[in-house]
Amino acid sequence: MQKRTKIGLWIAGAVVVLGGVALAFGPAVYADYANSNVEAAPTIAPAPTSPTGSATSAAVNPDDLSGTWSIGADSYAGYRVDEVLQGNDVTVTGRTADVTGDLTVDSLSLTAATITVDVASIATDEGARDSYFRDTAMEVGDFPTATFTLTEPVTLEAPVAGVAQTLTANGELTMHGVTQPVSVELQAALTDAGGQVVGSIPITFSDYGVEAPDLGFVRVEDAGSVEFSLNVAQN
Repeated sequence: MQKRTKIGLWIAGAVVVLGGVALAFGPAVYADYANSNVEAAPTIAPAPTSPTGSATSAAVNPDDLSGTWSIGADSYAGYRVDEVLQGNDVTVTGRTADVTGDLTVDSLSLTAATITVDVASIATDEGARDSYFRDTAMEVGDFPTATFTLTEPVTLEAPVAGVAQTLTANGELTMHGVTQPVSVELQAALTDAGGQVVGSIPITFSDYGVEAPDLGFVRVEDAGSVEFSLNVAQN
């Protein structure tokens, strides 16, 4: 029988570590503190401009996108989840730069993509929370990575450097040893280094054998999201 773990048992660890703060200043103050450390949702970076103020051209030929693309530096992925701490809403984000993968483009169609995230390196601003997330909730010793695999081609419009396109990609997300079909709303744009792809995958943790706990004073929502910002370069 598959072991069901509790996403958010790491919350208990964080509450223990920060218990003095929460008790001294109250849940509302702790919630404000936690929310102040939330990472912004990933977005397409503004197109760089030349000294004259006009947008610079992309590093790739927009009329020749075919071939393989790889994920490069300054990419990241992670999660966003909501908690309720004694009636106060708290949002938590975790991130890692350890993201690898390859994409295949045929003319204006993305025909294949595999993206792998090192779950074991995802971190927030609290080490205790991260330990619970990695070891107890996600069991990274057995399931160290999460992988998205594209299952249907995605067709782009003719790209313009620095102009984002909104697309929907269908694929499979494998996390905590469970694979589920997912639909991803993303944005893509050519950049001065190649391209950028950002997006979010809504997930229900129980679908992956991970149960969101309700500890009375703190409740973790069963729904959250996987977020990513990928800088890609043509090989």
